[in-house]
Amino acid sequence: MRAAVQHRYGPPSVLEMSDVAVPEPGRGEVLVRVGAASVHPGDYFVMTGEPYMVRLMFGLRRPRHGIPGMDLAGVVTAVGTDVTALHPGDEVFGWTGSGALAQYACVRAENLVPVPPGLSITEAAAVPTSGMTALQALRDIAKVQPGQTVLVTGASGGVGSFAVQIAKALGAEVTGVCRTANLEMVRMLGADHVIDYTATDVTRAGSRYDVIFDNVEAQPLAEVRAALAPTGTLIPNSGRGGRWFGPLGRIAKARILSGFTRQRLRPFTSVGRRQDLLALADLLATGEVAPAIDRTYPLEAAAEALAHVGAGHTRGKVVVAV
Repeated sequence: MRAAVQHRYGPPSVLEMSDVAVPEPGRGEVLVRVGAASVHPGDYFVMTGEPYMVRLMFGLRRPRHGIPGMDLAGVVTAVGTDVTALHPGDEVFGWTGSGALAQYACVRAENLVPVPPGLSITEAAAVPTSGMTALQALRDIAKVQPGQTVLVTGASGGVGSFAVQIAKALGAEVTGVCRTANLEMVRMLGADHVIDYTATDVTRAGSRYDVIFDNVEAQPLAEVRAALAPTGTLIPNSGRGGRWFGPLGRIAKARILSGFTRQRLRPFTSVGRRQDLLALADLLATGEVAPAIDRTYPLEAAAEALAHVGAGHTRGKVVVAV
């Protein structure tokens, strides 16, 4: 099978197309004929090995798994032992630790759910990690309630585009922050108010929000807190940070500050959970949430897809069609 493979950390140019053996599903796994895979900043960090802390999880000198990519959608072609809920021919979407940027991938059966009716394979592939991140942040960490005010920075990005829609589905009044070119897109996602950050500094605009989901972290915590209600919740979610330790410094500062204020500062790390993917599937089936897709690349251009993500300012999700 064809796959995008990397043997060392580095820029997108380290990816090369190779012929590799089709993997065989083990116990509790299924083999998926990948129809599409989406890429996000986490994939870019793993590819480059920066911030360096990611190497503790994915390999110190070189990637432990040579085929990148976590989110995928496709058709089950074979099942391993102890798999009873999925069968060959099922259309599924979900996440895996690595290996999505290939024609076939072995995935834990528990990490996959059926593609909702009316959703294409390309659209389904755009959902898992970014959708779960937004859902867990707003529903579980912030515990958004109907009538609350929610500010989403980076509202036109991969996570932000889901966050706007999920906050609306939870009954919130949503304000999205983005650049000029994306104002109409964020309105189309359902935001009640849209702020152009090139023209307005939201931290000095005078409004205060019950929840701020900060997917950009372009300003110091002290300035962002000025836009947060006295007992509001701030969720920092950039992931970039410094070259060595990424966002750990900002996370530590947020946790320390949280002990000295009524404001809740809640950095978090999303985790893959099947029940959350099922919840997203329900929202997708009802039309309350729809993936926003920026660009679609062929598998042979996977390096270009990751370069686009790494450059920032994506409009929704970047998908690789396989």
